[in-house]
Amino acid sequence: MSSDLEPRNGNAEPAVDDDNRYKAVQAKLDKLSKVLDDATLDLVALWRSMLANAKHTDGVATDIENADLDPKFVVLTANVATALDGAAREVRKLSDTAQETVDLTHETRRTHAKLYGALDDIRSNRREKTPRPGFFNR
Repeated sequence: MSSDLEPRNGNAEPAVDDDNRYKAVQAKLDKLSKVLDDATLDLVALWRSMLANAKHTDGVATDIENADLDPKFVVLTANVATALDGAAREVRKLSDTAQETVDLTHETRRTHAKLYGALDDIRSNRREKTPRPGFFNR
């Protein structure tokens, strides 16, 4: 059984810069959540593929055993099936962690909007220049 997974060549460049303005932070959080969402989908597909390969390989081990081939080949093939199953479990854990990070990123974006959105609206709609954040903390 082969896998149809191919790496994506999307725009996955990190959004690291010194721009901490409200809209820039919102855009970075949005981009992060989208990249992680895509990674989660890819990881779920990989997990399913690995499980299918493990099941198929386990069937091959049974077929080898039923054909009365050398037992070492049965053991080796069964070991491959076990390794694939274990790797699939770890990919699933990684997928779950990526999904949890996506959820936290969405929550962070909402909290950031709740805390700073109104302030950004006020600052953005003024004709007068306003001090940068942190100016009054000196």
